[in-house]
Amino acid sequence: MEEKFNESTSQRPEGDRLIDAALVTIDLSLFMAQIKEEISWKEHDRNAITVFKTNGLRIVLIALHEGAEMTKHTAGGIISLQVLEGRLQFTIDGRSVDLNKGQMLTLHENIPHSVLAIKETLFLLTLTTTLAADPNHL
Repeated sequence: MEEKFNESTSQRPEGDRLIDAALVTIDLSLFMAQIKEEISWKEHDRNAITVFKTNGLRIVLIALHEGAEMTKHTAGGIISLQVLEGRLQFTIDGRSVDLNKGQMLTLHENIPHSVLAIKETLFLLTLTTTLAADPNHL
């Protein structure tokens, strides 16, 4: 398997973070600290770091300031969302659930939803980017 690294950007010019390989270790504590030191966090209501990206799966660490909202949108794949710090409100079809540190949820593809940070929140979003050909195959 070919190893893949993140591409450099003005925010992260180093461009040397391993994001896909046969084995990828992810130091969430390090990324949680990094995400709060970046200009994007200091100047905007959110920041994110993709920590793993391969064909079929993406894992993104997302930080939201208190009151930040990801307005209604859909994801093309199944998602899981795990709160690492803080508290957020996840809403679908007028129903809301509050999630605190250590809690998670899953959601099937193409369901409109929104996310609101009740407190400053960091969460891990896992997203399937392709669906299995056989929906009965787990």
